[in-house]
Amino acid sequence: MKYLLLPLTVLLAMVVAGCGGAKLSVADEQMARGEYYDASKTYRKVYNKLTKREQRPQRGEVAFKMAECYRKMSMSARASAAYQNAIRYGYPDSTAQLHLAQMLHAEGKYGAAVKAYEEFLSRCPSSKIAKTGLAGSRMAVEMKKNPTRYVVKNAKLFNSRRADFSPMFGGEDNDILYFATTNEKVMGTRRSEITGMKKSDIWMSKKNELGEWQRPEAVEGELNSELDEGIISFSPDGSTMYLTKARREPNANTGVEIYTSQRSDAQWSAPVKYEITADTLSSYGHPAVSPDGTYLYFTSDMPGGSGGKDLWRVNLKERAGSLENLGEFINTPGDEVFPYMRTDSILYFASDGHPGMGGLDIFKATLTPSGGWSVVNMGIPVNSSSDDFGITFDDGERGFFSSNRNDGRGYDHIYSFELPDLQILISGWVLDKDEEPVPNAVIRIVGNDGSNQKAVARDDGSFSFPLQRGVKYVMLAGAKGYLNAKQEFTSDTAEEDAEYGVDFILASITKPVVIENIFYDFDKATLRPESKTALDEMAQMLRDNPNVTIEMASHTDRWGADEYNLDLSHRRAQSVIDYLIEAGISAERLQPQGYGESRPKTITKKLAREYPQFKEGDILVEDYIIALPEADQEVADQINRRTEFQVLSIDYQMY
Repeated sequence: MKYLLLPLTVLLAMVVAGCGGAKLSVADEQMARGEYYDASKTYRKVYNKLTKREQRPQRGEVAFKMAECYRKMSMSARASAAYQNAIRYGYPDSTAQLHLAQMLHAEGKYGAAVKAYEEFLSRCPSSKIAKTGLAGSRMAVEMKKNPTRYVVKNAKLFNSRRADFSPMFGGEDNDILYFATTNEKVMGTRRSEITGMKKSDIWMSKKNELGEWQRPEAVEGELNSELDEGIISFSPDGSTMYLTKARREPNANTGVEIYTSQRSDAQWSAPVKYEITADTLSSYGHPAVSPDGTYLYFTSDMPGGSGGKDLWRVNLKERAGSLENLGEFINTPGDEVFPYMRTDSILYFASDGHPGMGGLDIFKATLTPSGGWSVVNMGIPVNSSSDDFGITFDDGERGFFSSNRNDGRGYDHIYSFELPDLQILISGWVLDKDEEPVPNAVIRIVGNDGSNQKAVARDDGSFSFPLQRGVKYVMLAGAKGYLNAKQEFTSDTAEEDAEYGVDFILASITKPVVIENIFYDFDKATLRPESKTALDEMAQMLRDNPNVTIEMASHTDRWGADEYNLDLSHRRAQSVIDYLIEAGISAERLQPQGYGESRPKTITKKLAREYPQFKEGDILVEDYIIALPEADQEVADQINRRTEFQVLSIDYQMY
């Protein structure tokens, strides 16, 4: 049925004298009526008879006509070969060059298509169609490098060995899929003069109680006939079907019209023609009812459009005087077909007049506040170099569409598409200062999008949260017997799966905690600049735990007099306190304490992993250190030289 909205005027009615006479006349008449399959066969016979050198011009002309038939049937490979023959035999009309470029474009031969478009534009530099095609061929190369995240699959259950196309959801909860098919079991017996296949009927597939699609079957009732039926839409209540039906009379141009059918139980009534205008020469097809039931969108080649086939709409409630062309944002000198209104402001349609991958591409158009439309190509893999059209959506970003990709005969098939949810995660561990898991820690994550999540760390201290793109999060971890820890994080805006890692290190409130990377000038209490990062983190930890008071302690190694070491360590602890006060921490929460060498460090699990020459539980007293090798003595002294804090209370209140 997608072939039935082709222009109905006689494109080529010339008769080439002396080259088959009546047979060529028959081919031209078939062509004029839109019987492209029959015409292509007749032209092929005439073409094969033109073998003499002086018949080269006639051969080029017949090759062009044959190419036109193939183009109308979306057989791009055959069409491009025939156009090349027409050009080779000197066919004078530059249209052959344009259509050759379009067919190369539709084959996905973008480099060759660019050259062919450029050749045509050198002769016809003002051609909008060629300029658009050239832009599309160049754009397609980039689009192939950057496919969308949609996953597209052949919906084999619905597809036959012939053409199956234009799916549309119906029924409650979208549990019926209707589509057009030309399979061998359709009602008609005669084959189409347009496609060579049997004429299309409307079939359907239903979901069973498990939500699984069942084998397709013909729609029940009086809907289908000997003629072509297909490309449907429904009223909001599902009781009225709008469909495309062929207008076919002997020796008359082929056209299509919109009909309606009414549902009674599971039966559909015989279609009744829906009158749009008094114009009986134009075609009207591809109906699409707006979700609110106000408008009927459709495709037509009636006068007053932008060229080719345009999208129009008519108000179903007012009818008279409401006919409206969708305008220049949507319509082009090419063809705009197969509209689908997903919402009252989001329109999907197929076009070969907007820059695209080749053939028909599916576009998404969003109504703007100013009344125009913002049109976007749906990209690869929904679109291909072949014809892609007739999309329908289920809940969310999934549904079905039609395409003749990967079919050399040009037959259409139904494909499923789905945009998988982005898998954006943030995961990590909650550990103590000795890098041991903190089980049952509670992690909260709040996003500036209003989200609020909570989880409990597993026994190994691990946790995981799903995220959204481009959201700023504040994360807080806490556990009984530990101070809270806070981190901030902003997820990337890229449309791709991602997993981010963040760990929380919780400080115990029952034992001293070493502050790593605090450095002083030699034999002085002056803090070195490289201590700033650790001190700032300490200040932030105190802000995150505003009810905590601490003792800030400094320790020295075994060298020097006891009294000197006590004084030095006290001054060093006071230096840290002074920094924290300057950073905004209340002095009432901070108590300095210098211990000199009086509290040697006990080796923890973490230290034992870092320094395997020591065992967990070893106490670095002077006698123990003296017995060590000289290199290990320096390491032990370094471990003893430390700054640490101890929580004194957790109920401080500022008045």
